[in-house]
Amino acid sequence: MSDATETPAAQEEALETALLGAGCFWCVEAVFDSLRGVVSVTPGYAGGHVDNPTYEQVCANTTGHVEVVQIRFDPRVIGYADLLRVFYTTHDPTTLNRQGNDVGEQYRSVIFALTPEQAEIAHDVTAEITAEGIWSDPIMTSIEGPARFWPAEAKHHDYFARNPSTAYCAAVVAPKVAKARKLFRDRLKSP
Repeated sequence: MSDATETPAAQEEALETALLGAGCFWCVEAVFDSLRGVVSVTPGYAGGHVDNPTYEQVCANTTGHVEVVQIRFDPRVIGYADLLRVFYTTHDPTTLNRQGNDVGEQYRSVIFALTPEQAEIAHDVTAEITAEGIWSDPIMTSIEGPARFWPAEAKHHDYFARNPSTAYCAAVVAPKVAKARKLFRDRLKSP
């Protein structure tokens, strides 16, 4: 746990960043935002060749970007490996370029490892999840090196929290959030 006597600068310095793509960023943001130790979750785009892409450009599947979330977390509270365990159990990492009805390269399952240590942990957790047999089909998640992160437009931030009763949120996001809360009840910010 962080020390209450730490300065804000020291607390910020202790934080680490994860960059993950697991389908629609509305779902992924809502899942990770509820975890203890997660300080912020920002939806955005990474891995492509267009600077400062828009949602429409990414959805047109011409930018090479993936919908991702940038997670700032306190490793003294939740480790990178635990974030990846949540990642692997709250989306289907066995489908190539799709999550449910969301189809296209922008929805692919990807871990952008920002350091060599993150890459090693990502490979280890992928092997662990594979060995546990959680998924009957092979994991298709790609583990890639660092990528530039571009924040999504403001209307995409906290989307599920602001729009829980829209059809997509009720049918797709809410079940993923419920699954995460059930599986990781002991890691939630509040019960």
